[in-house]
Amino acid sequence: MSGPDDRARRTLTEAPADLLLDRLAAELARSYGITEAELYQVDYRLSVLLPLSGGEPISGPGHPAWRCFDHQEPILNDGTGWFPVGMRGERRGVLKLSPVPTDPAVVDTLDGIATAFGHEVAAVTASTDVYLTARRSRRLTLAAEMQWELLPGRSRIRPSFSLAGQLEPAYAVRGDSFDWSDDGHRLWLTTINGSGEGVAASLLTTLATHALRNARRAELSLADQAALADQAVYALHRGAQHLSALMIELDLAEGRLTAVDAGSPRLLLLRDGEVSEQTLEKQFPLGMFEDTDYREQHFQLQRGDRLFVVSDGVIDATGQQIRYGETALDRFLRRTGPMEPLDAVRSLIGDLRAFVAGDLVDDAVVVCLDWLGPQP
Repeated sequence: MSGPDDRARRTLTEAPADLLLDRLAAELARSYGITEAELYQVDYRLSVLLPLSGGEPISGPGHPAWRCFDHQEPILNDGTGWFPVGMRGERRGVLKLSPVPTDPAVVDTLDGIATAFGHEVAAVTASTDVYLTARRSRRLTLAAEMQWELLPGRSRIRPSFSLAGQLEPAYAVRGDSFDWSDDGHRLWLTTINGSGEGVAASLLTTLATHALRNARRAELSLADQAALADQAVYALHRGAQHLSALMIELDLAEGRLTAVDAGSPRLLLLRDGEVSEQTLEKQFPLGMFEDTDYREQHFQLQRGDRLFVVSDGVIDATGQQIRYGETALDRFLRRTGPMEPLDAVRSLIGDLRAFVAGDLVDDAVVVCLDWLGPQP
C-alpha cells in the first residue's frame, strides 16, 4: 500500500497544471493535518517572494522564508514550515506549510515533496501562465518578456559545476542575455552583450541565441558555432546591426576551458581570493562583417576556480555621476568567495542597484560559474 509520500507525488503528476498547489494542499491535509499551504515564488529581480494565491509579499532578508530560500534547507518557525522549491539547482521559491510536526522524518518527507512540487511546476509552466504571472511584482516590458522566455533558467548545479546568471534591469532588460547547456561531459555557456533598444534589441539577441543553439546541437566546434551565428545575423542585417558575445566550452573532466571572444563581455577569474581578468583575443562582434573567421583560445582551470562574465552595463553603471568601475567590481567579487553562485550574482546586482539608487538604466548581465573539479 502506498504511503503519504507516494500519494502526494502521484497527486502532483495527476493534477491539472493550474491546480498543483490546491491538489497538493488537499493531500497534505489528509495525510498530515496541514491546514495551510502556499507557494512563494522569487520574482524576476530576486528581491521579493510573491505568494501564488495573493496576499502580502515577503521582502525582509531575515524572514524564515528567505533563510529557507538562501540556505536551501527546511526552516521551522512556530509550527510553520518553509521548504525550498526548485529543480536541479534552479531556485523557484519556497513552500509554506502549517502546522508542521517537528518529527524529523516528517520534515524530511515534506522536503522531498516540496522538491517534487518544484519539478512539476517547472514541467507545466510552458502550458499555463499561472506561475509566470504570479512571480512578477510589476509588468514586464515586451522586450523583457522575450528575454526571460529565452533563458535556460537562472541557476544550475551538477557535481562538477555550479552556475547562475541574472539580467538587470529585470523588468525592462532589452538585449543582454545568457544561455547554457551541458551533457555531463561538457558545459557550453554563452553570454551576450546586446545592442539596440527595446524589441529590436531583443529580436537581435533571440536570432543570435537560436543560431548558436542550432550550431551547438549540430555538434560544431565553438569557432564554427560563432561563425554560423555571425552569418545568420549578417544575412539579415548586412552589418547594420551586430552584437557582442562570449562563448565558452568547459571540459568537465579536465577543467579545460575553450573560449571564443566576439567583442565580448569581460571574463574574470576568482582564484585563491584574488581577481584577475582573463586575456582574450578580441574578435569581431557577431554580424559585423561577412565570413568572419573566429579563433578559439584555451585555458586551464583549477579545482575551485570561479569565473564571472559581466557585460559593460556592470562596469559603466553610474550613480551620482560616478562610474562603478573595475576597482569596485574587483573588490566586490573578492567578497563573494563563500557564496553560492546565485547568491554571488544576486549580491552583485543588489550592490549595483544600491550604487545607482534604483534600477540600472543600461542592460547588465552577470554570470557566475564554479568549477568544482572532476567527479566520478
